[in-house]
Amino acid sequence: MIKKTDELIKKLKPIWQEQEKLTDEYHTKLYELEKKMEKETGIEGIEFFWGAYEGICGIGTANRKLELISDVELEKE
Repeated sequence: MIKKTDELIKKLKPIWQEQEKLTDEYHTKLYELEKKMEKETGIEGIEFFWGAYEGICGIGTANRKLELISDVELEKE
């Protein structure tokens, strides 16, 4: 078992902060992409939908005016 020490936490803090920055940048880019998708489709509130464990699983609207379009449909050739 690896012991959780103050020294280990101190080493991990900068890495955690970098992860938070990257996550913020990722979510900002996704938000910008959703705004672009909204503008190009004319569908107000269109957004990416997140599954419980697998990440983004499709596109739809929170008010359910657009039925969820699954990742399987979007990736189909």
